[in-house]
Amino acid sequence: MGRQKGEGNRTKARPSSSSMAASLLPSNTAAVGFGGYVGSSRVESSLSTEDAVPFLDIDAEIAQHLKRLARKDPTTKIKALASLSAILKQKSSKEVLPIIPQWAFEYKRLLVDYNREVRRATHDTMTLLGAAVGRDLAPHLKALMGPWWFSQFDPASEVSQAAKRSLQAAFPAQEKRLDALILCTTEIFMYLEENLNLTPQSMSDKATALDELEEMHQQVISSSLLALATFLDILMGLEFEKPGFENTAAEPKKTSKARTTAITYAEKLFSAHKYFLDFLKSRSPAIRSATYSVLRSFIKNIPQAFNEGNMKTLATTILGSFQEKDPACHSPMWETILLFSKRFPDSWTIANVQKTLANRFWHFLRNGCFGSQKVSYPALVLFLDAIPPKSVAGEKFFLEFFQNLWAGRHLSHSLNVDRLAFFQAFRECFLWVLKNGPRYCCGADAIDSLQVTLIDKILLKLLWHDYLPINPAKQDRVLSRQLRDPSESNVQPLHEETTEAVKIKYPMGYMQDLGTCIIEILSGMYSLEHDLLFPFCAVFQENCLELFQQTENIESSSEVIEQVINFLLLLEKHAVQKGEKWPLLKMVGPMLGKLFPLTRTLDSPDIVRLASVAVSVFGPRKIMGELVFHDSTFSSSLSGNTNRELDSNQFLQLYKEKFVPWCLQGNDSSTSARLDLLLVLLDEESFSEQWHGIITYATDLERIGAGPETSDPNYLLVLAMLMEKARVELRKRTEGVNLFCQRGSHPDHWHHELLDSSAVSITHSSVRSSDARFIRAVLGGSTEDDQTSFVSRKAKILIFKELQMNLVAFTMDSTFMWVRDACSLLMDHSVLIIEPSMNVLESARFSLEVFDGSFFCLKNFEDENELVPGTLAAIFLIDWEYRMAVASNDALDDETTRKMKGRMDFGASVHALRRKISSPFFESLSTDIRNRLGSILAQSIRFPIFGEDRFDAGELISLCCLWMLEVLECLCLDQFEEHQLLDQFLSKGDFWPMWILPDFSTGGRSASLRIEKISPNASRNLILVAVIDKLISKIGIHKVLADSNTSTSSPEETSDELISSQSPYCRAWLAAEILCTWKWHGGSALSSFLPLLSTYGRSGNYLHKESFLDSIVNILLDGALVYGASGKLSLTYVWPVSYHEMEGVEEPFLRALASLLFTLFEDNIWGKDKAILLCKILIKKLFVGEEINLNCLRILPLIMSVLIRPLNIVCDESIRDDQRDSFEENQMHDTVEEWLQRTLLLPPLSTWQTGGEMEGWYELVISCFPLSTIAGTQGLKPERDISQMERALLLELLRKQRHATGSSSAANKLPTVQMLQSRLMVVSVGYCWKEFNEEDWEFVVYRLRLWIESAVLIMEEVAENVNEAITSISSTNDSEIVVNKLEHAVLELNPATIKIATNALAAFSLFCGFLGSQADKNASNLNSLKTERWDAIKDRVLEGVLRLFFSTGAAEAIAGSCCDEASLIIASTRLDYPQFWELVASTVVMSSAYARDKSVKSVELWGLSKGPLSSLYAILFSSKPLPVLQYAAFVILSSEPVSSLSIVREDIGGSLNGDTGDHVSYQLESSSEDKIRLREEISCMVEKLPHEILEMDLAAPERVNVLLAWSLLLSHLLSFPSSSPESERLIQHIQEHANWAILDCLFQHIPLELCLAHSLKKKDTELPPVLSEAASAATRAITSSSVLFCVESLWPVEPEKMASLAGAIYGLMLCILPAYVRGWFSDIRDRSTSSAIEYFTRVWCSPPLIRNELSQIKKASFADENFSVSVSKSANEVVATYTKDETGMDLVIRLPASYPLRAVDVDCPRSLGISELKQRKWLMSMLLFVRNQNGALAEAIRIWKSNFDKEFEVQQNINWFYRIEWQRSVCLGDSKLPSPGKCG
Repeated sequence: MGRQKGEGNRTKARPSSSSMAASLLPSNTAAVGFGGYVGSSRVESSLSTEDAVPFLDIDAEIAQHLKRLARKDPTTKIKALASLSAILKQKSSKEVLPIIPQWAFEYKRLLVDYNREVRRATHDTMTLLGAAVGRDLAPHLKALMGPWWFSQFDPASEVSQAAKRSLQAAFPAQEKRLDALILCTTEIFMYLEENLNLTPQSMSDKATALDELEEMHQQVISSSLLALATFLDILMGLEFEKPGFENTAAEPKKTSKARTTAITYAEKLFSAHKYFLDFLKSRSPAIRSATYSVLRSFIKNIPQAFNEGNMKTLATTILGSFQEKDPACHSPMWETILLFSKRFPDSWTIANVQKTLANRFWHFLRNGCFGSQKVSYPALVLFLDAIPPKSVAGEKFFLEFFQNLWAGRHLSHSLNVDRLAFFQAFRECFLWVLKNGPRYCCGADAIDSLQVTLIDKILLKLLWHDYLPINPAKQDRVLSRQLRDPSESNVQPLHEETTEAVKIKYPMGYMQDLGTCIIEILSGMYSLEHDLLFPFCAVFQENCLELFQQTENIESSSEVIEQVINFLLLLEKHAVQKGEKWPLLKMVGPMLGKLFPLTRTLDSPDIVRLASVAVSVFGPRKIMGELVFHDSTFSSSLSGNTNRELDSNQFLQLYKEKFVPWCLQGNDSSTSARLDLLLVLLDEESFSEQWHGIITYATDLERIGAGPETSDPNYLLVLAMLMEKARVELRKRTEGVNLFCQRGSHPDHWHHELLDSSAVSITHSSVRSSDARFIRAVLGGSTEDDQTSFVSRKAKILIFKELQMNLVAFTMDSTFMWVRDACSLLMDHSVLIIEPSMNVLESARFSLEVFDGSFFCLKNFEDENELVPGTLAAIFLIDWEYRMAVASNDALDDETTRKMKGRMDFGASVHALRRKISSPFFESLSTDIRNRLGSILAQSIRFPIFGEDRFDAGELISLCCLWMLEVLECLCLDQFEEHQLLDQFLSKGDFWPMWILPDFSTGGRSASLRIEKISPNASRNLILVAVIDKLISKIGIHKVLADSNTSTSSPEETSDELISSQSPYCRAWLAAEILCTWKWHGGSALSSFLPLLSTYGRSGNYLHKESFLDSIVNILLDGALVYGASGKLSLTYVWPVSYHEMEGVEEPFLRALASLLFTLFEDNIWGKDKAILLCKILIKKLFVGEEINLNCLRILPLIMSVLIRPLNIVCDESIRDDQRDSFEENQMHDTVEEWLQRTLLLPPLSTWQTGGEMEGWYELVISCFPLSTIAGTQGLKPERDISQMERALLLELLRKQRHATGSSSAANKLPTVQMLQSRLMVVSVGYCWKEFNEEDWEFVVYRLRLWIESAVLIMEEVAENVNEAITSISSTNDSEIVVNKLEHAVLELNPATIKIATNALAAFSLFCGFLGSQADKNASNLNSLKTERWDAIKDRVLEGVLRLFFSTGAAEAIAGSCCDEASLIIASTRLDYPQFWELVASTVVMSSAYARDKSVKSVELWGLSKGPLSSLYAILFSSKPLPVLQYAAFVILSSEPVSSLSIVREDIGGSLNGDTGDHVSYQLESSSEDKIRLREEISCMVEKLPHEILEMDLAAPERVNVLLAWSLLLSHLLSFPSSSPESERLIQHIQEHANWAILDCLFQHIPLELCLAHSLKKKDTELPPVLSEAASAATRAITSSSVLFCVESLWPVEPEKMASLAGAIYGLMLCILPAYVRGWFSDIRDRSTSSAIEYFTRVWCSPPLIRNELSQIKKASFADENFSVSVSKSANEVVATYTKDETGMDLVIRLPASYPLRAVDVDCPRSLGISELKQRKWLMSMLLFVRNQNGALAEAIRIWKSNFDKEFEVQQNINWFYRIEWQRSVCLGDSKLPSPGKCG
């Protein structure tokens, strides 16, 4: 009632009748109820009895709450009860008493409420009420006690607990509660009778649901029945002979009266309710369970109610209760049945009872007691005991009982508890029947028959057959007393055709529980009568004998045999350990006596295994005694007494003579089992003698042969198996025992001299696998924990030395020279003797097999300095040889490959062994062993580096690095050990190191330059450097080169000198060596080493980081000063030096020093202080006394170009003079001035002198005036603040060159001279342009123009050569000829000319910048010049640069017309001069339209096969693009005068020379009927876009080109005037022919998944970077109508930049081609994709487009008094109203939020005087215009108004004509026409 679904009918807190009765009895009253619960332990009150505190007066509030209790709503009732409880806490007893009568009425109704919370709250309130009134409750007790007692049995646990608390609160003492019940006996019975008479319909009104009524009724009935049963138990179970009652007559009399009243009412109820049997038919388990409790209480307390009139009915019902299927009812059911059987045994004799009981009881058992195993199975033995003997047929009944009980066992398999309960019940019942059989049998024969039948049909055919599924030959065999003695019986063998038992899958543990049950039954039988065991023992022996004689179904027999073995183990656990002897004497001993003779004829390992288990269970001496007793073959070999008890001599004699030879004979299927038996027979007292006998017999050479080579190999295999099993036996014996308390529990007990000699002899002369297995077995060491060995230490050393020698011999036979060379490190060659007949591979394989199982034995020989490291090193070498052979198999010749095949398998095995050896093994070795092993391996790795040249260098480098990493990981425990190992690896060799010689005696801390010359082509040195570089990349610089120790102290103090490394772990010399090597296989100093060094320098605060870097610089500086004059120095440009320029430095030390310094300063590892320090050092070294150090002068310019920037002498006006360093202000300026003055003393460059110091001083001076770049090299600015003196001296140096130009010396044409002149001019213009006069400018501009023109001529010559090469072979298809000619053509490019022109272009860009800013106040020198003259010169130079630009494009276009490879050759030449082309591109972009016009015309007149447009497209879509050139080409193509012809191809037209399609026409007048044809370069990406583009990488060049093509096309469309015919034609063409794949491509760059994710988030969340770029670009493109900003920032191509360009293109497409986009969008079928696209459009594209449309409508002029337009920006709606006379129409245009992706909605809400047909026609035309023709809304409204105007104009003319006709007809007297007014 009110319970949750699935809740049990009786919870743990709901008492049964018996337990509740016991809880209410006094503490010294006898226990009542089934199970003997004691009342005092159940309801002892825990509540206090504190006095109530004074309360306030009563008011009407309580009455109000009592009225609310009558409501139907449970919430209202709960609140009312809570309010009453709160009030009761505040009121006094007198104030509460008046409400008790009303409360008693409500209390009864609330107790049967459907809601359990209402019932619980009712009891809580009752608790407070009882506490409030106290003793004053007595007058009202009889009205309350009935329902109060009833509520104690509420089915809801929390409700019943609350009811108990309320009763305890009112009556804290247990005796008081009992008195209260006795006092109200009549009232309780009356209330319970009233409840039992209730029906569901009478419990509530009709408004209550029927199911609720049913549940309420069930609760009332079940609780009432339980209350009745418990009340009877209490009253009838009281004892009157209690202490204290002797002299008190009132209490017994009062109790007696209550009992009489109870009996009267109980009998009345028993009769009135038909013995409560109708309640047993209820569907409610709770009612049925309570009914059983009532019946049990009546049987116990009022047995007189059961009489002859009702006994048959009651007996039939009660004894037939086994049809009850609900487990919740089974406990009271069993109590009732058992008590009824004991009280009324004659009831079993009533007709039909036995039949009814038997059938139902068998069904109950077969169904596993319907799930009540834990309750029903323990009651079965009590039930058997309660059955009257005469009421059942003994043997038949018990057979059926056990058979049905057994049939129900499968329902108890699932739970372990149920299964245990079943077997315990079965065992108890079986033994009970055997013991109590005489009660049911008459005579000894009947008793014997019952016992034999039960044993045969139940124990054997049910239990034992289930455990061991073998069917006997005679199914109906009867075992009589004559068959009990197995000695007298003739046991028949099992039938050959036994029926196969049905295989049932039992749960885990079932068979063990079954076996335990059988054994416990056997033990019980033996305790009852010994002879009862004979039938089972006979069958057991018979089954075992037949089982081992079977030759068929071997697999199933093995399973059964396993069961027999498990049975023996269970016997040990449950019988033998308890001291019982019958298992050995009656079962196992006779069984083994019959089975053991079979081993002579049958090779049966199972018999032997069974015997081994029997020995482990009973002991070796007992089993051997049983064999002697039962088997004559054993007893005949013994002298003296042959009883079961054997003495030690007999036992040893039998063991050595019988068991040792038999167990060690041959090698067959039973060998393993025989060896197990041999070991398990080892007795503690005779262990040594037994083991000696085994080893002596096993190693007897006369028996096995003369020696290991000629002997039977099987004997060693058997011996190996024996030693393996002995190891297992030793481990068993050592577990949990004192090693010296039991023989055989310590390895020393197993040692034997014969084992030592045999093992050493076999190792020296044998190569067989069986022999290796024996050696492994005696050595041990297969795991780290297995250190047990059966041989002595001396023997083990001899064995392992022999094994090592085999491995070394294998390595010496290697095909690799480096492996053979490394053998010299393993062991002394004088010790190694390889016999001619020795099979090296077989011997090595034998050693490997031993090592594989005994590897960890090596840990025991750490004092052997050569053995362990030599052996481990040999394993490493063989593994490395194998891996090299696998990696470089293709590089081997055929002979080597053939020879290697025989070694590969062995190498693979060694590799597997090496992988199993873990790092902890190496860590456990001693330091000396690890150091020695590391030294061998480190030196071994150097052998392939310097000795093998047959393999791929990359593979060799990777392998050597991997090997070194393995050695470091395995052998090094700390940094010191790593340092030592690396020193071994990096030690001096013939080719190593090449540049620097470290002093290894000081740990490499000091180094010197290598004096002797080594060929730079020493490739092996490069391989070692490559290995070191790879090693650094794997484990870090701090481990290989520097000190990995960190420091928390402050940085080292600055010094005037660079600090040499002080750490013993720093290898500055190695870093310098790597930098000098510069390039190696797979890496270089720039690409790999310097980035790693930079990372180290920027990372943690390493202790010796600064000294390490200083040491590298010191070494390199010393080398550069020594070899500085050996290489040619060529600084090309004036902007900051780059890594690319350092590649051109020939001298290794200088190149290494410059690149290192550049990295340190560029990455902010070093700062200004280091730059100052280096400057001071170099300045000091520049002079040696008064003489100039020419080497220092040669290296100083490059170093100064690196140092000048970190000196932080920035040209910044915001820095005050007082903020500058004193060194900057004084010494640096003075030094540079001094250098300028020395340079001025030299002759001008035109008088060039080679071999002196002239070039060095000029280079040094120029390097002191750096120019920094702005946006690449597109702009330059001074990087230093120079003094006025420096400026004046620099200008004087330039003018000195100008004054010397008059001489026509040949030196002026030297590239070196021109290079220095160009650089000097650039820095002079950059720093001194304000001081230039007109002559200076003329000189500079003249020279610049000359150098640029030289480059133009060369580039034009290249283009002409390419054109000639292509046109001359156009008739052939031989691409190889074309490529050769083009490669020859590009040789015309003179690098010196290009580099000089680069400086010229830089100076020209400065000149253009100064010319553009001539209005500046600081440009006074230019004000005097004629601006027109300089503009003209500037245009001529720009024209030349544009010609240069078009020339390279034309060359690539012409080459591309032949083949892609030819185009690639031309494009690749530009990559060699990136600065030059960057300056060309920046100049082209800033060129004027005039210069572009002239350049285009000149290219047209040039007459090449490709014109200017093809040239531009070739650059834009180049196969090897330069971003700056691509951008310049895009700018030219998208601007005038080229843009108008860059997209559409015009046929014939006005080209200058008639070459259609490419040459420029300036007068295009095409008719609208001409078909549009896009240029092929655009068409292939717009109209013929392949779908493969969607599968390409997002940054693929093809994708970039496609986006550039569409950007150019959209820019071209934007150049047309609005609504121009040309624009409409081109848009229409695009809409019809353009591929929609471009839009799919765009949204591959715009992440749709991020759009969807962002749409689900809040608006203020930050956008992902890629989506943010695309969104902002789309918005900006729409508002600015341009994509140029995206194209300009596109390079270098990155995902964000591609997304930005894609977003901009999509935005312009929506702006220009909305119908095209809308058509694509409408075809999308993926809803998530369309939603994401629409979200992107709605959020970032539609708002500016909608604003633009609405603003255009507002600006549009619709001047007409009849027409008005209103715009609503908030609703995105336009309303146009046309009204004239009495006719009008409203047009509403609504723009969707995702406009124009979604089409606009056009509606006509009002129309007067317009026909529906015309209205629909106008709306349709407008929709078509807006949706399909890319029409603007303002234009659409204008067209709609125009249609209206035309319509009214026609209507007006018709009306005028009609009026004239009407007037004429009136004049003529014809009145047929109606008047105009009537016509309307």
